[in-house]
Amino acid sequence: MIDAPAARLRNRAILLMILAIFCFSLMDACAKALAPRVGILPTLWARYTGQMVLVLILVAPRLRSVVRTGHPWLQFLRSILLMCATAFFFTGITLIPLPDAAALMAMNPVSTTLGAALFLGESLGPRRIGGILAALIGALIVIRPGSDVFSAAALLPLAAAVCYSSYSLLTRKLGPGEDVWTSLFYTGLVGMVLLSLAVPFAWQTPDMTAWGLIGLISVLGTCGQLALIRAFSLGEAAMLAPYSYTGLIFAACWGGLFFAELPDAWSVAGALVIAGAGLYVWHRETYRR
Repeated sequence: MIDAPAARLRNRAILLMILAIFCFSLMDACAKALAPRVGILPTLWARYTGQMVLVLILVAPRLRSVVRTGHPWLQFLRSILLMCATAFFFTGITLIPLPDAAALMAMNPVSTTLGAALFLGESLGPRRIGGILAALIGALIVIRPGSDVFSAAALLPLAAAVCYSSYSLLTRKLGPGEDVWTSLFYTGLVGMVLLSLAVPFAWQTPDMTAWGLIGLISVLGTCGQLALIRAFSLGEAAMLAPYSYTGLIFAACWGGLFFAELPDAWSVAGALVIAGAGLYVWHRETYRR
């Protein structure tokens, strides 16, 4: 039995996790709307610069301790990987429906399991291999190579999933000793600096709607990060992991509501296979070690 205070903390953590996924999915929808107006590079720049400004405001009283890290090169590399994941995904959602991109991006928990076995020496039994293969089949159902609906752009969210899985593995390698605010600071800093160097060559002056979308991307991205950090401080990662798949529901809602992108039966089937495989792998890792 879970006592009442523990149950309240757990429920609060779950709600914060869902709120984080809600913010991230709505941020993706804003990015999909913004990119045709100003281009991909300015959209990425808005994402990271907005995060960096808000993080600086929040950590200003203890900035000196936040910037201190024992793993500068690891922080730099994971920040590059996260930026690449965002770039691949933002580019992908401008070319294919948002629900399809979200379904393919949902491969990242499964690919993280594979990466952990290959590079961190974690065990990989036949059941986990089965889950990974099932997720790959789900991705093929969504992409449908060789069919009339196939688009090479569908490979971009898969590339994003691989980059994000690599980022997750490096985050694991940092260990619990690194302050989460330090990691959040460096992901924003690296992205902002590198994109600020590149964005002048692709800058398009935003109109009022674009400025509004830029503001929303900044706020939603930072709120999502803060909700995620708070959720993991109140609840165990293993307990919260399945709720990340609510992003598939949110993506379908935003795709239909804002872009008239309703997933077909094959896309829904593929998304269900990917989510089912991810939940199975999560269950094996959490309860059957």
